[in-house]
Amino acid sequence: MKDKERKFPCIPATIGYSTNQLRYGFVGDPRRSATIDEVALLLCDYTKSSKEYGDFTSLIIFYETPNELKKTYNVEMFEQLFWEQLSGISNKDDMDWPEQIPHDPHNPIWEFCYNGDQYFMYCATPAHVNRRSRHFDYFMLAITPRWVLQEFNKNVALTKNIKSQVRKRLEKYDSIDIHPDLNSYGQEDNYEWRQYFLRDDDSTLTKCPFHTFIKNSVE
Repeated sequence: MKDKERKFPCIPATIGYSTNQLRYGFVGDPRRSATIDEVALLLCDYTKSSKEYGDFTSLIIFYETPNELKKTYNVEMFEQLFWEQLSGISNKDDMDWPEQIPHDPHNPIWEFCYNGDQYFMYCATPAHVNRRSRHFDYFMLAITPRWVLQEFNKNVALTKNIKSQVRKRLEKYDSIDIHPDLNSYGQEDNYEWRQYFLRDDDSTLTKCPFHTFIKNSVE
């Protein structure tokens, strides 16, 4: 975040960091079922107070990531862990999703919700090499409220300029082309879930794993 030579691509995230608006949580090994309870509790607490932290706030969750996990898990295995975490967290949610948000991830306006709020999810792993913007030494989530993104998008001209700068930074930061799944929320050809976890190449899942969880929970 502090590197002035090799600037982190997400400009809003760097603003949140520099102005102390980010909040941090530390949880256990993502392979342990008890860790889901820890994340759910952190997110619930954050949801209650997020608007007090500033317009560039996000909740950053660092998972205990043993060396054995780093050495044996590839990107696709971390991807499975991510969706297990997301589905498990949702299963702990006592509140109904906002009425305007469909339960089908293949609907362009779907996004992850918890405790009555909408969130954009970002996952980084130790296994990412080419896509350095998704690399971190530990398994990590960055959770951003939708209201933060709505505030950011209010100034159309400024938002357009910043998004252009972000893409330019991505081109320099990563050793691979920008992933084709990166898009804007609400666009007909956009699915938010595909942006939550970007693989280290241009491949992507054809079906959202979260969809299976919703289906099974309803049944």
